[in-house]
Amino acid sequence: MSKKIYLAGPEVFLANAREILDRKAALTRAAGFTPISPGDLDIPPTDTKKGFGLAISDIDEQMMLSADAIIANLTPFRGIAADTGTTFELGFMCALGKPVFAYTNVAANHFARVLAYYEGAVVEGEDGYKRGPDGLSVEDFEMIDNLMLHGGIERRGGAVVVGNADPAALYTDLTAFEACLAIAVEKLA
Repeated sequence: MSKKIYLAGPEVFLANAREILDRKAALTRAAGFTPISPGDLDIPPTDTKKGFGLAISDIDEQMMLSADAIIANLTPFRGIAADTGTTFELGFMCALGKPVFAYTNVAANHFARVLAYYEGAVVEGEDGYKRGPDGLSVEDFEMIDNLMLHGGIERRGGAVVVGNADPAALYTDLTAFEACLAIAVEKLA
């Protein structure tokens, strides 16, 4: 029986979500795995928007519990960092002790993106920490996102693949995903 890979990422929000999720699922099957995708939810009817959201959350967690590993798309989404739902899913799988892999389609690391956010106005404070104009410290660890995400993956033997997609194809370019999938094949064999 093939291992099940949970495919996490902000693709579920795209106008062409089904197309992208189907492409990722096909590549995952071709690699010998069974894809599990949040886009494949069968959500029971609910009476409220909150109830609907809770049902989605429950089903996502059940899908992750049934998965053997995760590949998370950490491409920055609606800001300088990865999608918050995806980061929850990655943390959930780390806590379960399951193999974790991730990729991003943005080559600039977390510090570079924060520096751009502050328009370069980051200085070293008297305490030795780099700080933005709002006084908040800025992580500079040469990692693709928050140290807990990148560190959590690598400390568990997983891998983070860094791509550099054209901005017009930020969430549809699957080059880094395919490279990450190839690493998962090697490590999960």
